[in-house]
Amino acid sequence: MSLDKFDLAILAVLQQDARASLQHISSRVGLSSTPCWTRIKKMENDGVIQGYTVRLDPAAIGFSETVIVQVTLENHHEETLEQFGKALREIPEVLEAYLVSGDYDYHIRIVVRDTRDYERVLRERLYRIPGVRHTKSSFILGFLKESSLPLSASPFLAGASVPAARARTLPTDDRRSRSASRSAPPRRR
Repeated sequence: MSLDKFDLAILAVLQQDARASLQHISSRVGLSSTPCWTRIKKMENDGVIQGYTVRLDPAAIGFSETVIVQVTLENHHEETLEQFGKALREIPEVLEAYLVSGDYDYHIRIVVRDTRDYERVLRERLYRIPGVRHTKSSFILGFLKESSLPLSASPFLAGASVPAARARTLPTDDRRSRSASRSAPPRRR
């Protein structure tokens, strides 16, 4: 899919407020409601817009600690990778997991109530996954930056050809988190 300046403007509005009304989005990007709605639906269908979510304050609901865990597996056999991915999907405290290059195989972001709760997650869940050789944990002391995609720097603005959107996947293609975050598109008013 090729995006133009109107698509990027729509995405910028939605990144700031996914609950913005169709009329608000249309007025901000300089389109009438119907073409704006058509573009939003096309970007949803093409996977550019992967869902609409609500950002929550983890501490406000009892998760006062965030931990980044680096994991090394015993081997990289397909079965090991699949079992590890499946096991991670079953741990509710795991928010994100990335297969990475470098000294470790995975970087995982976990939320917990406190250090004792983290110890519980390690002992009862993470260390019981077959194939885990080594882990290294780092507690987040503070967030320095959390932002949206830099649409103003998009290669589309320079006329570059960019590959079609692709789903973010774990080794076994975890679409559960994607579909769980889907909600209604912008409200029509």
